[in-house]
Formats: sequence, C-alpha cells, structure tokens
Amino acid sequence: MKILMFTWEFPPLISGGLGMACYGMVKALLGLGIKIDLVLPTKEMVYFPLEKPGDVDTLPAVFFEQSKQLRYTAQTFVTLEERLEYIGISDDPESYFQLSDIKQYVQSIKKEYWISETASVQEHELLQQMTDSLVGEEDLIHKIQEFTMRSERFARVLDYDLIHAHDWLTYPAGMLARRISGKPLVTHIHATEFDRAGGPGDERVHKIEHSGMRFADQVIAVSEYTAQMIMSRYRIDSGKIKIVHNAFSVPDDAVRGKKRIFKGPVILFLGRITLQKGPDYFLDIAHKVLQSHPEARFIMAGTGDMGRKLLRRSASLKLQNRFLFTGFLNRKQVERILRASDIYVLPSVSEPFGISPLEAMAFGITSIISKQSGVAEVVNHAFKIDFWDTDLWVETINHLIANPEKCIKMGIDGMHEVNKIQWNDAAVKIRNLYIATLAEYIRNQE
Repeated sequence: MKILMFTWEFPPLISGGLGMACYGMVKALLGLGIKIDLVLPTKEMVYFPLEKPGDVDTLPAVFFEQSKQLRYTAQTFVTLEERLEYIGISDDPESYFQLSDIKQYVQSIKKEYWISETASVQEHELLQQMTDSLVGEEDLIHKIQEFTMRSERFARVLDYDLIHAHDWLTYPAGMLARRISGKPLVTHIHATEFDRAGGPGDERVHKIEHSGMRFADQVIAVSEYTAQMIMSRYRIDSGKIKIVHNAFSVPDDAVRGKKRIFKGPVILFLGRITLQKGPDYFLDIAHKVLQSHPEARFIMAGTGDMGRKLLRRSASLKLQNRFLFTGFLNRKQVERILRASDIYVLPSVSEPFGISPLEAMAFGITSIISKQSGVAEVVNHAFKIDFWDTDLWVETINHLIANPEKCIKMGIDGMHEVNKIQWNDAAVKIRNLYIATLAEYIRNQE
C-alpha cells in the first residue's frame, strides 16, 4: 500500500506539535510496511519517497525535473541540514510564484477540474466553497495556493492508493488530488480554527476546514474532544470520523538524566505563545506562586504572537529573572530544558490533543494540564485542571514545591505511563482505516 501524504510540517520543518505527530506517525506506518510519498512546502519541486522507518531521519528526495535531479545527486553534502537547505526546507517556507500566476491558476483549476460537469452537486458546492475561501493577500495564503498548485502534478504523476492530508493548510491540495485521481481522501484534523483562535477566528479557514472534512472519505480526529468539536461546529457525519490519539516516543539519542540550571524548582511552559495555549494564564499563575516561593523559576519556551505582550507584562509585574523567555528552541535545546525542569504546565484554552505534555512526562516531569485538552483523555498520572481556575493551578504548584517527594513520584509514575503510549498502536488504527477505506473505494468502482 502506498500513500500520498500532504503535510505542512515534518522535522526539521517544525513550528508546533503537528511536525512531531507526523514524524512519529509516519515512522510507525513505515514499520508496518506502508510506503509513503511525503509532500512538504519546499522551495524545490520535490517529494520524499519513504519506504523504511529510517527514511524519516534522512528524508530521501526526488526532483520532478530530471536535470535538477542529476545536479542534486552529483552534489556532495557534509550534513543533512546542508542537503535539506539545498532542497529548500526551512522553518519559514516562501512562495516562489507570482501572485498573478496563482490567481490565474486558481481560475483555470476552478474551470477545468473543480467545477466540472462530472462533479456531483455536493462536490461542486464543497469545491466552490474551498476555492472561494482560498483567497487573500497574506503570505500564508500565497504559500497554501502554491502548495495546492503543485499538488496537481503530484496527483497526476505519482502512483498511490490513497491520499492523506494533515490540517487545513493541506486540505485544498488533498481535495484537488482526489478530484484529479479519484483516489480516496483521508483528512486528519489536528486542530480547528476554533482551537487556534479561541473563538470564531478566520471565516476562510473555517470554510476550508469544513469543505476538506466534508469532501473526504474519512476524517481522523486526534481526540474525542476534537471529534465532538467537528461534529457540533462543522456538522461532520459521526460515521466518517475515526479517533486516533497521538503518542510520543523519546528519540533514541535523547538524554533524560536531570541536569539542573537553577537551585530552586523550575516550572516550564513549552509551546506556542498564542491564545490557544493559555500563556497569559501561565504568567498569572507564576506571579501568584512567586509570592509564596520566590526561589522558583518560571520558563516560557516558545514563540508566538503574544510573546511581546507577555514580556511587557512580566516587566510591569517586576518578575525579573524569575520569569524567563527562551524564544524558539530546537530539539536538543528542548531536551536540555526538559532535563532542567520539575513541573510542566499547559493551561490551554482549547487543546485538540497536546503532544508536549507527553514529552514532558516522558522525561519524568510532573505535568499539570488543562481539562480542555485531548491529552487528558489518555493520561492518568497528571493533574487536570480547568484552564480558567488559576487559584487551583497555584495551589497545586505550591503543594508540589512544598512536597518535592510527591512531585518526584508523580513524575516517575507519569514517565512509566507515557512509555506505554506508543505510535505503533496509533499506526495500526490508521492502517486499518486505510484498508477499510480502500475496500469501500474498490466496491464502489465495481
């Protein structure tokens, strides 16, 4: 079985949990004998044919243009990073088409493929909705338009059995690939616009999410929390939704032994500094805890649109070096900060899943997570608190600081629990979904 997979993130192209989720999932699927042609938002027109688990770390690439493939194979690269830079993998993929070309493309695709006579009435409506929503002058919209534009060639040239698209950024590409090839489409919803925006959000994104999930043959939700969200907000048929929880596997080369950087207890926030993750609640919690435990250190690791606002607020509260901002951290830096931490805090307002708590627990860190998160469905050895109940968050952290032996025990129990949550289990569920979807597709072709 071969899958054409579209995703916006994959290591080293990471800005959030999507990249690590795709990494673990793909590696486990390859271990089950499933082959995957992976498509990322790269500078060059390439795809990554993955056949064995180790390929997720080397990312073998194939250029569509033969002349470029020959030049690529003739190159000598000292490091993997150097090779990937040549291909054009970065943490901020750019658009390499003129906007006028993209607009012309969208118009031609609408005429030739998406709104054709062979489309059913429902397909016509969904494709029209997606096309009308994929507009705007924002750089991200331009990048998605380019990614969608490229998907036509992948859909026509590559040989595959099924299409798997991750989150709204790649739904237009998945929809076009399905429209061109007729092959079944599975859309994977890792987070909705309601989660990211903490409210209504961008109507264009909502419509793309809606059309992508409605157009798909099957939808994978990362939690019961997310499944309920897409059924109630998007009216997606429960019969086409499959819940597959995420997992976390510690890298083979990871060092998990504790290495302190402060004498006092360290409380960590690790994630995007956006409304969804509740970083403002974390700052409020820190301010109150520090009044009782000035020896503690709070670390906010990550970047996001609320970073500058929280930095100013931290200064106004005179938290000084007791509340620290790290900025973006690469994988090794994340491991180092986890080794130095005692308590992990994620007061998310709306969290479809949340891989970072599993990562923290895998390093033996006592975790306190929002009840409004999908990860709360799969772990028992973590404290679960409503995101808005800051007094209870403060009380819990103060209790753990005052009773370090309880904190250590909870961390160890959590580590043992997370070690049993493996990607292989999730991959088996996804493989079974692939098989069932393909079987239905074949029956409909007869």
